[in-house]
Amino acid sequence: METYKFKLYQHKKNKHLHRSINAAGNIYNHCIALHKRYYSMFGKHLNKNRLMKHIAKLRRKNEYWQLVGSQAVQDIAQRIDRAYQLFFKHHKKGVRPPNFRKRIKYKSFTLKQAGYKFLDNNQLKIGNKIYRYWKSREIQGKVKTVTIKRNPLGELFIFVVTDHVDYQITSMTGKSAGFDFGLKTFLTCSDGNDIDSPLFLKQSLKRLKLASRDFSRKQKRSNSREKARKNLVRVHEKVTNRRSDWFWKLAHQLTDGYDYLYFETLNLKGMQRLWGRKIGDLAFSEFLKILEFVAQKKGKIVSYIDRWYPSSKTCSSCDYVLDELSLAERYWACPSCSCKHGRDTNAAVNILRVGASTLRVGDVSQLSAAISA
Repeated sequence: METYKFKLYQHKKNKHLHRSINAAGNIYNHCIALHKRYYSMFGKHLNKNRLMKHIAKLRRKNEYWQLVGSQAVQDIAQRIDRAYQLFFKHHKKGVRPPNFRKRIKYKSFTLKQAGYKFLDNNQLKIGNKIYRYWKSREIQGKVKTVTIKRNPLGELFIFVVTDHVDYQITSMTGKSAGFDFGLKTFLTCSDGNDIDSPLFLKQSLKRLKLASRDFSRKQKRSNSREKARKNLVRVHEKVTNRRSDWFWKLAHQLTDGYDYLYFETLNLKGMQRLWGRKIGDLAFSEFLKILEFVAQKKGKIVSYIDRWYPSSKTCSSCDYVLDELSLAERYWACPSCSCKHGRDTNAAVNILRVGASTLRVGDVSQLSAAISA
């Protein structure tokens, strides 16, 4: 699967799409209300097929709901059903059930087999209206879904998902590396190539404070407050875009330099509770998703070792394990072999050693297939 993102031209016709997104939000909240009511009355989960039939009947009598295509309405019911299934399966891990959303926070609707048609000259027909978009590249493969999404600035984008698979197999280096994530150093590499994070949120903190203060001082429901809100959104958006750009470049840099990349499985939610904003600024989980995507396209392997392995407390020379090692101790000497270690570098070496010893057979065959291709 491959996803293409295009921005729609600003036009007065876009108000129809905004109304459709608002109507989709209305249907979503109605479905959530039906789920809650059904559970309170019968103590059971509402079947998605029964829900879709009921919504289809209501939609015939409601002109406002008819702004949303039948395919998009089915997708809303299916997404709510998947969310409840995840809640029932993982509620002990803190997963919450789907809840009501404000109109301003509802962002998109999705069309599957029908309701849209791509035309010449960068045009897309949705319903009876034709919209133009910025076509930055050609769409390859069969189109599976088209999603219309609205950002906090009110701009509209289309996300096109196709069945095209784009493998970009690069030359293999034969190198492997272990990486230790940290607060002071973003990634400590087992071969000594440390990577520091720019901390984009910290860099823009002063601008964010000024924009947030300006927004809070404006009178509610005034035009000046809406302008201040958009200014605040733009500052946040710039931070997000800069961080994402850096993540993509770093992912390509690492996958070009190494064939096997090993990381430690971390409890990022627990780290967020301890160190708060800095963990959010580093956004390590977002980076790993990007790295896995890039590695898959290039035929490289990203693997993880067990969370409970004492990578920092284990001597990488003789395997001696310390009883205790506080976070304040950045360097330590092994009592067994007297070898001196930097905490993060030692952890990265251990992650590489353990990761290489536990590499699955399927991962090796995947890399071998990529090399032969």
